[in-house]
Amino acid sequence: MELGAFSVSLAVADLEASRVFYEKFGFEVVGGDPSENWQILRNGRHTIGIFQGMFDRNILTFNPGWNDQAEPLESFTDARELQRRLKASGVRLENEADEEGSGPASFVAIDPDGNPILVDQHV
Repeated sequence: MELGAFSVSLAVADLEASRVFYEKFGFEVVGGDPSENWQILRNGRHTIGIFQGMFDRNILTFNPGWNDQAEPLESFTDARELQRRLKASGVRLENEADEEGSGPASFVAIDPDGNPILVDQHV
């Protein structure tokens, strides 16, 4: 099952302090909007999102249709198909994408320890 690009979305208390901290590890800002309390940082093939006041906890994030540089893929498994496969295998979903739609879609699964997994398709 190809899930697309992977990143960790971190719930942070102070966006600026977190950005400065991760820059010390070699991460650079590649997207986001600090005025909206979020930024995307990358170090090589590693991506993290920092989000102040948007989430209660950290989230594992997969982006179908993107490679690890957030560039569109020519072919990929649509989020709705991934959702159908996961539901058929017994995975509990917190919220679901409209399976009749097309284009951007998202859903959230919860792992056995309560960690949210966001599948967030932008294309």
